[in-house]
Amino acid sequence: MVRVEEAGDREENKEEETSWWSPEAVEGGRGGEGPSEGSRGGGGGGGDGDGGRPDTLPPPPYSDQVLENVLENVLQFLVCRRDRNAASLVCRSWYRAEAQTRRELFVGNCYAVSPARALWRFRGARAFVLKGRPRFADFNLVPLGWGARFSPWLSAMASASPWVERVCLKRMTVSDADLALLARSFPSFRDLTLICCDGFGTPGLAVIAELCRNLRVLDLIENDVEDEDEELVDWISRFPEATTSLESLSFECVNCPVNFSALEALVARSPSLRRLRVNQNVSLGQLRRLMIRAPHLTHLGTGSFRPGIAEDLNAADLEQAFLASKSLICLSGFREVATEYLLAVLPVCANLVSLNLSYAVITAEQLKPVMLECHNLRTFWVLDTVGDDGLLTVAKGCKNLHELRVFPFEATEDSEGSVSDAGLVAISNGCRKLQSILFFCQRMTNAAVVTMSKNCPDLVVFRLCIMGRHRPDHVTGESMDEGFGAIVMNCKKLTRLAVSGLLTDKVFEYIATYGKLVRTLSVAFAGNTDLSLKYMLEGCHGLQKLEIRDSPFGDAGLLSGIRHYYNMRFLWMSSCKLSLSGCKEVAQRMPNLVVEVIGDSPKDLDSDAVEKLYLYRSLEGPRDDAPPFVSIL
Repeated sequence: MVRVEEAGDREENKEEETSWWSPEAVEGGRGGEGPSEGSRGGGGGGGDGDGGRPDTLPPPPYSDQVLENVLENVLQFLVCRRDRNAASLVCRSWYRAEAQTRRELFVGNCYAVSPARALWRFRGARAFVLKGRPRFADFNLVPLGWGARFSPWLSAMASASPWVERVCLKRMTVSDADLALLARSFPSFRDLTLICCDGFGTPGLAVIAELCRNLRVLDLIENDVEDEDEELVDWISRFPEATTSLESLSFECVNCPVNFSALEALVARSPSLRRLRVNQNVSLGQLRRLMIRAPHLTHLGTGSFRPGIAEDLNAADLEQAFLASKSLICLSGFREVATEYLLAVLPVCANLVSLNLSYAVITAEQLKPVMLECHNLRTFWVLDTVGDDGLLTVAKGCKNLHELRVFPFEATEDSEGSVSDAGLVAISNGCRKLQSILFFCQRMTNAAVVTMSKNCPDLVVFRLCIMGRHRPDHVTGESMDEGFGAIVMNCKKLTRLAVSGLLTDKVFEYIATYGKLVRTLSVAFAGNTDLSLKYMLEGCHGLQKLEIRDSPFGDAGLLSGIRHYYNMRFLWMSSCKLSLSGCKEVAQRMPNLVVEVIGDSPKDLDSDAVEKLYLYRSLEGPRDDAPPFVSIL
């Protein structure tokens, strides 16, 4: 299971706060030529479908040009993507002005639009945020080699936008050759963030370090980076020997050893460095030396948090290093915690707003002295090894907590699990300002979930993952309908919801009736008929992303959403009861949707039973790089 760190969440949260990059906003409507002059608000144009090519957008008259110049100066201050999308739909003048002033381009599905089309419209874009594979790839449900290569986008960017400064990629395949081309094509490039990506190694990182002389951010988060020994490159030593502009360096996911002497020298000559996250090959003694070199760090990823072999480290010396780091507000890492050193972090706990212990196998007793000092903590991630007692300590010490994630130490259906409804109730009683929760457990009750809905009405994200299949309320034996129903009834700001456990059609009727703001809905092992899917699709008018796995929904449920799929970013269904004929009917009735049937191997496509369905809207139609185990209907 992938745990995306803070930088990845910044992009995810941006997306939740703003609207996704819709084809209507990009091309002004399904007609494609941009809004008509008389349109106001959400109308689309009625063009010939050529995607806003030059012959459909003639130059404005001189007087209009003056107004557009004024408008461009105003729109430069508009940063929210949802607001910009809305502005582009007002009329053609706004459409043109918005495109000319947009500096960051967000594409929630790299196959929703072609790179050439996007770059033709947003010619001034300097920052690109691209997403590739569906989110269930994090749970190994998307076969390797599915697609989402960065190279087509990079080629288009290199020829059309030489002024690119920032690239953020999530769940995409990036090769070393891509990184080399990126480094050579953009002389002003300064910010690279890769989240849950694969395909690259230390040779590509070495080129980025060597050629991107203005680099400020290099954040590598939960990527698959493992080189063979003969391919390893000392990429840290490739950074310029002069003073660097680095502000953020994160390489926790790079599993190979690093040249520590080069890393220490790099930190020493990076006076602007504020965020540093190292991998587990950096020992605790080495971490202390880095902290001494960079006392102004605000974000620190500790790596292993264990002394190296034959390393004689005094806990008091480590504590002094933390005491001197007065700017630290975010702490993560702790991959292999030596618990006897854990108390050394106490001097910074009072200032922390974010603490990630989701890799630290610690007990409630070991957690307690730390959490009782974290009075200003807003974000906390932890393993369930702390148990309900550990969550009780969190509830007592962290009254300002806004986000909590509790991950399973053993993510299997038949595991015992160390947290339960008691821990959830404790959190809801003590952390009344909670806005987001992800909670993995094996046992839950309706009463606990109802209590949370009443105590934490400001919840925006509620994700409760009961890992066993069809688990009922473990006290009453009833379905979990009333608990999740209370969440959507009482939490009026809810935009993201994940449901699991024994659930019937009734809870989905609740969601459809009360969850009008829900944009992302994840369903696992739930529902009993196709009515559940029908309720969700017809009732949740703002639904953008719907993810379903291991649920009894079939063709009738799928076809009930025909009128709604154009308004969604995607639908993912796996291990349900879909047939090939049902999927084909959707494809025939909705030609502007891409309907992908995915198997684990090409022979899986010969069956009428559909194992995985991925449905999304695209301005370009079916992609041309589908592997043999993907059939596009």
